[in-house]
Amino acid sequence: MSPMGKQGVLEGLNEAQRRAVTAGDGPLLVIAGAGTGKTSTLAARVAWLIDHGVPADRILLLTFTRRAAAEMIARAARSAGSDAAKVWGGTFHATANRLLRQYGRAVGMGPGFTVMDQADAADVMNLIRGERGYSKSKKRFPRKRTLINIYSRMVSSRTRLGKVVRDFYPWCRDALDGMRDVFERYTKRKREQNVLDYDDLLLFWQALMNSDAGEKVAGRFDHVLVDEYQDTNLIQAGILLAMRRENRNITVVGDDAQSIYSFRSATVRNILEFPQQFGGAEVVRLERNYRSTQPILDISNAVMDASRQRYEKNLYTERGGEEKPLLVTCMDETEQCSEVCTRVLAKYEEGLALREQAVLFRAGHHSDALEVELSRRNIPFVKYGGLKFIEAAHVKDMIALLRILENPADQLSWYRVLLLLQGVGPVTAGKIMAGLGMGGAEGAGAGDQGAAASGAGADPLRRLIEDPPGVPPAARKEFSQLRDALADCTHKGMPPASQVERVRKFYEPVFQRAYDNPTVRVRDLEQLELVASNYRSRSRFITDLTLDPPSSTADLAGPPLLDEDYLILSTIHSAKGCEWDAVHIIHAADGMIPSDMATGSEDEIEEERRLLYVAMTRPRDFLYVYFPLRYYHRGKGLSDAHTYAQVSRFLASLDPGLCEKVSAENARAEGAAEEATQAGPASASVDEMLGDLLSE
Repeated sequence: MSPMGKQGVLEGLNEAQRRAVTAGDGPLLVIAGAGTGKTSTLAARVAWLIDHGVPADRILLLTFTRRAAAEMIARAARSAGSDAAKVWGGTFHATANRLLRQYGRAVGMGPGFTVMDQADAADVMNLIRGERGYSKSKKRFPRKRTLINIYSRMVSSRTRLGKVVRDFYPWCRDALDGMRDVFERYTKRKREQNVLDYDDLLLFWQALMNSDAGEKVAGRFDHVLVDEYQDTNLIQAGILLAMRRENRNITVVGDDAQSIYSFRSATVRNILEFPQQFGGAEVVRLERNYRSTQPILDISNAVMDASRQRYEKNLYTERGGEEKPLLVTCMDETEQCSEVCTRVLAKYEEGLALREQAVLFRAGHHSDALEVELSRRNIPFVKYGGLKFIEAAHVKDMIALLRILENPADQLSWYRVLLLLQGVGPVTAGKIMAGLGMGGAEGAGAGDQGAAASGAGADPLRRLIEDPPGVPPAARKEFSQLRDALADCTHKGMPPASQVERVRKFYEPVFQRAYDNPTVRVRDLEQLELVASNYRSRSRFITDLTLDPPSSTADLAGPPLLDEDYLILSTIHSAKGCEWDAVHIIHAADGMIPSDMATGSEDEIEEERRLLYVAMTRPRDFLYVYFPLRYYHRGKGLSDAHTYAQVSRFLASLDPGLCEKVSAENARAEGAAEEATQAGPASASVDEMLGDLLSE
């Protein structure tokens, strides 16, 4: 037992949390409402198992970010000792990668595979789309981003292509045969090049569990614990069932009321049906909230009470706080923007920092008008969203160089790197690749030359080093430098950080020529080298960076924010897991929340309800919900044509006593009257006196 013993593990937990932590063997479902301390509970469960004799390296902790796993393991270590560091912790995709490196041969996958991110997968789709002539079709054919979204939804939800298109992409129905052709060739090309995409990692893990090695893989773990179970898809649920076919020790933690990622193929059915999938499961509900005041919880509970797809729970708190949530009716979006800014500044004057306030909305474009008004009023803000670090062009270039070293058959990486060279376009890149023993590869607009890519007959990297093909005169210098850089990195024992440093030495002059703002972008390359210094394996470095990249990049963030304080703007999806002192929810109108694009079925409407619930459970102390009465139809010219809106159906039927209802116009009038009373009748004469003193 650890030095702290059982008291250290259970210290500070409430009764329901203790029941979850100390549950015996067998399946356990922990329904953890918003703000009820699920992270503390799951970390304590890990520590409890270790304290009670379960070897740490026989515990598998699955989370949706690597940082979440690291945080839980660090918390467990404070109670259970340093052994907790041996827990297998990470995302589903990272764990799949790790297991496939060890056991992948059982399903025909060698350990040398590389992993594509979504952007890379879309680029491969685009290559095939062009090669097959669909880019020149007389009818509209789905572009690469749509193709990869359709493919991913088809695979991760285990739904036939025709149904996916019919339900979610009906405008693509005429392109079904063409998409089927692209997807078949996409799958074939990945196999030829020993490359996996995100969906493949889970598919191969599931196949592994059904192979001869499945029993051995499952037998590696005495306990499996899963965080955010409401966000899992059907493949992940199938993997867990296979992992616990014999040993039924599984703990899942989640909140059905926060299942909001169906667009990623997550399904609330997994958590709702867990007791049936794992017969005899114990269910523990965490209902004591440590974040919000009771009035905020009362209205949030009421929103979910109307749902027919839920576990019954009633969030409560022992925190004080009497201020009711405010429902503010505005004449239109312009008045909504003005009212939000006024209330944000009022809270700021009361001592509440801007960064402790957030404005939440259903879709990214819902904040467009507000951003203009914030700028006009000199209120600094940061909007959550945008590309991830690894999606920035210059970072992808560097990763492509490393992927060539890791998997010389990765044609997409070769193609990207060759296009960086001066004087090399799509057709020339295809010819160079053919000279290296690979099939041609064309990008959009590259013409019809080159056959579909096929597996390399010889190692293209070795051929580059030993017998490089000819290149145009303008490219010779940089092509030679590329050859030298890759050759240097093939030396045995060269650590990943040194490889990054070497390819960066080749890349920086190219990068200075190819991109604007090189000074800002170069910091990302320095960061890449710093991250690489923590790795001994190039393969692990590339995979971790692909599966769990840093969240932002200096290039996309723009100049450093000079203000020490700033307001947070965020979509509700991006705000999940966050909390602020004050939250302002805008566009609480039917058609916005729920979105009029997500009301085609009861399941869609219920997910929209959960989305509003997530937004309403983010604040600690103050909740403001704004509802514009009018929406104007803005065309190219000026017009006052408009539609009257209705308040969100999720709020319309609530007990009026749960919130205070005001109109923005009345609120401003009351504020003006209060200011006039404070000013007093002598204000005008004082102003005259001051004006006189200041006059010449």
